[in-house]
Amino acid sequence: MPKGYVVARLTVTDPDAFAEYVKDATAAIRQYGGRPLARGGAYEALEGEARARNVILEFDSFEQARRYYHSAEYQAAKAKRDGIAVAEIVAVEGVE
Repeated sequence: MPKGYVVARLTVTDPDAFAEYVKDATAAIRQYGGRPLARGGAYEALEGEARARNVILEFDSFEQARRYYHSAEYQAAKAKRDGIAVAEIVAVEGVE
């Protein structure tokens, strides 16, 4: 079964408040078996518009990635992110 990934691109407008979101999101990631592959760090726009914060999370399956995002735990964390960051987030199925 292929892995599942959550890929997020964010522009953070309130770093202090964003830290609270990160704390709760991290707990939800762990609870649903996610593993961060990239979380912030250096980046370079190779094509198109870039965002300053880029995150790649790996899950055991596409369905598990979706369960994480739609979970009550992550949605509670997401509520803390509303209004302090602009985000584009997708779930992606990996290759076998």
